[in-house]
Amino acid sequence: MTATAPSQAELAILKHLWTAGPQAAREVQDRIAGPTGWSYSTTRTLLARMTEKGLVERQDVHGLSVFSAKVEKVTLMGRLIRDFAANVLDMDGPMPATTFANSRLFSEQEAEALTRLLETSGEDSEGESK
Repeated sequence: MTATAPSQAELAILKHLWTAGPQAAREVQDRIAGPTGWSYSTTRTLLARMTEKGLVERQDVHGLSVFSAKVEKVTLMGRLIRDFAANVLDMDGPMPATTFANSRLFSEQEAEALTRLLETSGEDSEGESK
């Protein structure tokens, strides 16, 4: 897992890649240009930075750069939720995750995994203390 939390822009790309799977930069751009208003060069710059940060992985397929999410959705979201709860809400310890059960971002299995992750106090998905 990367130590750096993704920006809102990076999170938009990650959410797209989690849903769509590996894609070329142009495919990412075609899907997110409407909601974000980004130019193709902005999307390419973000993908390059995200590769450096360890958030996405780049592979060359038949001369085309293809990007995929390198960070696991439930693990990253669990960390972001815990960080928000601790730093903004001053909450420590296990968290009820029922709020996230109806999120369109998570499948039923992912929502269950997130619930298990958030209900464990101070441990990541591998059970290691933070």
